[in-house]
Amino acid sequence: MTAVLALATSLLWGAADFGGGLLTRRMQALTVVVVSQVIAAVVLGAIVVATGAWHATSPQLWFAVAAGVVGPAAMLCFYRALALGPMGVVSPVASLGSVLVPLGVGFALGERPGLVQIAGMVVAVMGVVLAGGPQRGGGSVTGEAIVLTLIAAFGFGAVMAFISEASTTVTGLFLALFVQRLCNVVVGGAALYFTVRRGTPALPDGGTAAIRAALPALAFVGIADVAANGTYALATQSGPVTVAAVLASLYPVVTAVAAMGLLKERLRAVQTAGASLALAGSALLAASG
Repeated sequence: MTAVLALATSLLWGAADFGGGLLTRRMQALTVVVVSQVIAAVVLGAIVVATGAWHATSPQLWFAVAAGVVGPAAMLCFYRALALGPMGVVSPVASLGSVLVPLGVGFALGERPGLVQIAGMVVAVMGVVLAGGPQRGGGSVTGEAIVLTLIAAFGFGAVMAFISEASTTVTGLFLALFVQRLCNVVVGGAALYFTVRRGTPALPDGGTAAIRAALPALAFVGIADVAANGTYALATQSGPVTVAAVLASLYPVVTAVAAMGLLKERLRAVQTAGASLALAGSALLAASG
């Protein structure tokens, strides 16, 4: 069950990243983040009320608060690092954080994977890095880009670790995800406010009409992201964190394959090899889990 839930996480995160990437071609990234998270918060709020999950308060909710604060900050660092480039270096390095931090947590908790699992982890992580299309030559990587990428990588991994600790029950998980979304909205909204104050418009060309037209896509991005957080939390509760973290980290492969299938983008040879390795690694982990 751990493998199934973790692979579902990678599919959901990959789909959310793909949808978010398309939307940011038409509107500011912070606007996409804030609006999609507001929609997700509204949906989760309704679920919390309907299930009575708001009674499931515990000290563990502070992990959800931490995830809600760290997540937007990591995403902002990631977007800034992408702008400084080169993307083919920034993206795979940042994605490694979602593997290495939870792996470290798993080892700290005493998890010791077997040889087959270790082999699957190594192969899958190599696949994730190669699927990002790491560049040789081309533009140089500035010191600022390196620092921002490392901060984003640690932040992405920390969010996964926090979410896995935020609740031990399904109803508690609903509340934890709701709290996380509220914090996302507050932090992202504050960043958007200061961006607007500095002269960057929050609304795309077409104003509020363009936002209304994009609401279905924004809702998909927000809800897919929430669902991914939920399936990842369940995956870590049903089995080893080390296995769940690696399988959930395959989302860059999903995004790349979606771009190839829907946008007709062509994968480079190294990306195709990476996707194949990622699938092979996930098969090893699924078989051993």
